[in-house]
Amino acid sequence: MFQYLVMTSPDLINSASLILRVFIGICFIVHGLGKGGFVGTGNMAGFVGWLKSLNVPFPEVQARAAMVAEILGGALLLVGLFHRAGCVLVFIIMVVAALIGHKNSGYLITNNPPGNEYTVNLAAITVVMFLIGPGSYSLDYYFLTI
Repeated sequence: MFQYLVMTSPDLINSASLILRVFIGICFIVHGLGKGGFVGTGNMAGFVGWLKSLNVPFPEVQARAAMVAEILGGALLLVGLFHRAGCVLVFIIMVVAALIGHKNSGYLITNNPPGNEYTVNLAAITVVMFLIGPGSYSLDYYFLTI
């Protein structure tokens, strides 16, 4: 009976990959839409201003690139199309956010200013997703196995 606590199967891995892709994909899409002012209280002007305050070069371009990368990467993860490319895209955004956006703020997101806990954990999740792959409940699987 205890073997069920440590066993896995291809079906469980495929299901886990689907759950991760859907929830993390939606997370990135919503964050990207928030940067554009489409959801939540943020907007592009505020994001650009924040990047300027961090002395990020070309903040207008960087802000829009981050927004597009989060929406596109999240959408690719959500449906499992070019899954690993989507993982790399959002991984890069999270590493940049951790190193620049949350620099010298510690780990905890509850710090003031917020630490890099959220971005580091999202980056780690995208690495795991990259390694596991999109699973059989994905468009990659559908198109690559026909």
